[in-house]
Amino acid sequence: MTSQTSLQRLPIELIKMEKVVVHISVGGDWERLQRAVRLLEYLTGQKPIIRKAKKTIKAFGISRKQPISAMVTLRGEKASKFLHRALQAVDMKLSSKSFDDNGNISFGIKEHLMIPGVKYDPNIGVFGMDVSIHLVKQGYRVKLRRFRRSKIGKRNLVSKNEAIEFLKLRFNVEVV
Repeated sequence: MTSQTSLQRLPIELIKMEKVVVHISVGGDWERLQRAVRLLEYLTGQKPIIRKAKKTIKAFGISRKQPISAMVTLRGEKASKFLHRALQAVDMKLSSKSFDDNGNISFGIKEHLMIPGVKYDPNIGVFGMDVSIHLVKQGYRVKLRRFRRSKIGKRNLVSKNEAIEFLKLRFNVEVV
């Protein structure tokens, strides 16, 4: 089959953005974690959840079940709006290493102040964050659902090239 633009594809081949996950890891400091939660709530308009450590790492001063990070999952229009702002923070450029073969894209923002429209607040401080995007095609739910779960073919997975094409068309991202 020849390569087609996204406008000429069959409905089952259309790519959609399932979710965008924004994650800030701060380590074991509870006060700093609370500031990260406030920042995520301010940036996304949703209440973040607090993640706990899965195991003890003495070198980092982290013990098992200790709260160490905050994350929020965005879907739909909120995800698109936040992603557009986050991509502007990295000058609409992503490394080709940010893409994997399963339709996932991840990149980091060194300081939240790089996001357009965000001003420094001395009560919050400065945080970096990770942004992860998950792209899927129609029918992907068959792989995840409980009832009558089954495998899906490679044609129904989002490849690295398709993910790059999607971001170029939808968000005008340059892949370096």
